[in-house]
Amino acid sequence: MKNKPNVDGRSQLAGENSSQVRQQAGSYTQALEFHLRGEFIELNQLLKLTGVCDSGGAGKALVAEGVVSVDGQVELRKTAKIRAGQVVTLGDVQIAVLKQ
Repeated sequence: MKNKPNVDGRSQLAGENSSQVRQQAGSYTQALEFHLRGEFIELNQLLKLTGVCDSGGAGKALVAEGVVSVDGQVELRKTAKIRAGQVVTLGDVQIAVLKQ
């Protein structure tokens, strides 16, 4: 995967994200959108790039704990290939992966 500089000089791997907070049945859910530039992104990298965790290593640890799900199923593969159309959930954060 290529690092691509953003306007502010930071690099971002594979895509861009945006977020919004919405209320669902009395609880708050943070909904993120990640715009995928390539065919896929590894799960741990997606968690890092969306700001859910500080590093890819921290993302791997979250996956290993069994607290991350993909399309409603717990995912234990740290580098699982996440493609456009999939939804990743961690606690009250939901990441929709979209094709750019």
